[in-house]
Amino acid sequence: MKRQVFGLLLVLSSLVLLLVGCSAKTAAVSKKAGSEIVPTLFFHGYGSSINAEQQMANAAVKAGVTKTVIQAEVAANGKVTLKGNFSAKDRHPIVEVGFIDNKNPDYHQGGKWARNVLQALQKRDHIQKVNLVGHSMGNMATTFYMLDYADNKQLPQVQKQVVIAGHFNGILGRDDQPNQMELAANGQPAKTNANYRELERLRQSSVYQSVKVLNIFGDLDDGTHSDGAVSNASSQSLRYLVADQAKSYQEQRIVGPDAQHSKLHENQQVDQILIKFLWNK
Repeated sequence: MKRQVFGLLLVLSSLVLLLVGCSAKTAAVSKKAGSEIVPTLFFHGYGSSINAEQQMANAAVKAGVTKTVIQAEVAANGKVTLKGNFSAKDRHPIVEVGFIDNKNPDYHQGGKWARNVLQALQKRDHIQKVNLVGHSMGNMATTFYMLDYADNKQLPQVQKQVVIAGHFNGILGRDDQPNQMELAANGQPAKTNANYRELERLRQSSVYQSVKVLNIFGDLDDGTHSDGAVSNASSQSLRYLVADQAKSYQEQRIVGPDAQHSKLHENQQVDQILIKFLWNK
């Protein structure tokens, strides 16, 4: 008798696990609902993780933008694992993207990983439009995505891109020094590094035609005209790359000790600017 009861419990347990597994696999929203959802993807910086994105995501939730925050983990081989599900009733969910290989200096690789995340959301949830937000190296992933893949109309189309502490033409102590970089009136640097020269191809591209761009950078107000890691000139050099092609382009300079490079993604002023630009809240 005990063996029969035990066997029955095992069968019931297996059925429960099977049902849970099936519900997880069918958790995607419908094609119609997916076409109306515009997720905002957050990309972290060098050596960082999803944790760096949580302050901004939480601020958006608190502001009433969304109740949905999911995560997309990208393995070193590019495989994407989505953790959490969208709701058909929540049109502005947030996706915190994490790169396991978080110190990879190949920005084309970062762009490819960004593409993989978009494809994963498209396949599961039928997403057609997205917003992209990057901090530091995360901006290189999103901008190289625009360079390498955004001309593919079969992929979800980028509506807005937010750049925070972008180092498009160099990093202090590596290929830049405080107050060294000179920009022309249109934002073109007098000297450029290899990555910037690749990104200059964006000037001959139409991928930004429908994209609104917001460029946020920090100034410690200590005479270096930098956030301590990236010069303002390096951040502002994005203007030359995309301003003429973009649907709109604007810059926001954050000043003071909380404008330090790694503090910008924890800065409440940045949160407010993001929320206003992305969701008009």
